[in-house]
Amino acid sequence: MATLHKDQGEMDQIQPAPDAASMADEKVEKVVQIGEIRVLGLPPEDEEFYLNYPPEQRKKLVHRIDIRLAPMLAILYLISNLDRTNIGNAAIEGLSADLGLTGVQYNIALSILFITYVGFEIPSNIILKKFKRPSYYIGIIVTCWGIIMTLHGVVQGFGGLVAVRILLGLFEAGFFPGAIYICTQWYMPNEISTRIAYLYLTSALASAFSGLLAAAIASMDGVGGYEGWRWIFILEGLFTVLLGVSCFFFLIDSPRLSRWLSPGEIRYLEIQHFIKDGGQFGEKSSRTSWKAFRSVITDWKIYGTTALLFVNITAGYGVKLTMPSIIKGMGFKNKTAQLMTAPPYIAGAIATVLSSKLSDRFYKRMPFIVIPWMLFIIGYAVIMSFGAHTDQHVGPAYFAVFLVCIGLFPVNPAITSWTANNITPASKRAVGLAFYSGVGNIGGILGSFMFLTREAPAYPTGYGTSIGVLAVGILIGLGLEGAYWYLNKKKAQVPEEEIRARFTEQELSDLGDRSPLYKYTL
Repeated sequence: MATLHKDQGEMDQIQPAPDAASMADEKVEKVVQIGEIRVLGLPPEDEEFYLNYPPEQRKKLVHRIDIRLAPMLAILYLISNLDRTNIGNAAIEGLSADLGLTGVQYNIALSILFITYVGFEIPSNIILKKFKRPSYYIGIIVTCWGIIMTLHGVVQGFGGLVAVRILLGLFEAGFFPGAIYICTQWYMPNEISTRIAYLYLTSALASAFSGLLAAAIASMDGVGGYEGWRWIFILEGLFTVLLGVSCFFFLIDSPRLSRWLSPGEIRYLEIQHFIKDGGQFGEKSSRTSWKAFRSVITDWKIYGTTALLFVNITAGYGVKLTMPSIIKGMGFKNKTAQLMTAPPYIAGAIATVLSSKLSDRFYKRMPFIVIPWMLFIIGYAVIMSFGAHTDQHVGPAYFAVFLVCIGLFPVNPAITSWTANNITPASKRAVGLAFYSGVGNIGGILGSFMFLTREAPAYPTGYGTSIGVLAVGILIGLGLEGAYWYLNKKKAQVPEEEIRARFTEQELSDLGDRSPLYKYTL
């Protein structure tokens, strides 16, 4: 945090704020209420500056941040999804036959990625925070996975394919937690959902773009003696490498390191970050990382939202990795099937934006999880009802694919926001989000084995398992909503004066979301 001082006739200058120790020496113990956040140690002049900051200027500032941060993170997330799932496009261009894959070897290659992806997510997040400039760490891992993606194009058998998939998961593991961490440096909690939605929006666009790009690149079959599916990996990998290098120059880190901000804007954003973390409450709690980890693994609520993510990842990867094959089963040729994947994904992208804006506007999460999943189930049920004869019901089956995509892509932003909104303090939130993302992504392993090649084009195991998993997810979502509602009601029955008589401000802060004053987001 920094404090702005103004001398007569002189320009505003940023002066470093005192650290937590010096502030403690000065016995700055005042607690102020900023919105729903209680903040310890906020100097009166900073409180006045923050509260009196013109709304129009704040709106313009947030817009400027969006322009600089959102596109870069969105492109990175797009390429992350593209590189992780383009193996589905390569599959219908002959990957399995050319590499001599048999049985479930293809499914093993799909799922093996998630072992390192899940296992290295939390360690990667810890390493990220050792970097003064997170953009450098993001640049390194993106460049590395781009090189690994290029190597996908030269593998000669099952062993080589498994090796590059393991390495791809290792380097991709750190990107999403890193992207969320960077977002938290710039935005308040009630602004995060829409920004996360920008990332998930590109997940849908990546799937659409993947089909279009694969259809074009596959026509290079025979160029340089390589099959078309190899060129899909090689060219997309080289683009990823270039994108990784660009991170060192264009990905913004934090307000203090941003020369494009005015001194007043830097001051406002640093005060905002101080407030969001509860001021000295956050500084004190950030020193107890083991305590935060223990708090996360003993918090049943985090397991609830992690289960929701597991459900969506399971169903989602079944869609992303198999969509070209599903549409091919409707009677389309390879290139046409690739192209036909794009419109449903675009519909999913539009639904993501609309759903997230409504979710932030009403500050509700559960309805924007359960309702889309109902559409998802209807879509799969329609396709499943046609069995192996989707080619005789192309119109209804293809429309059902639209329902699936509209029911899939809006959900992840809602779950992630619901998780982040209900974890505090900041130290627990950082560990909790990494745990949530890491464990939830295990669903990718199950999703990789649901759609079996030998069951094409009916895929009864894939559709049936997805519907069952989604139904369980809906029940968990409704149950979690009911639990939050009950806890809020129970807390409201105890007068605030009685609570403050029993606990000190520090004790209430240490309790975090378990504090009797904390209200859960529904």
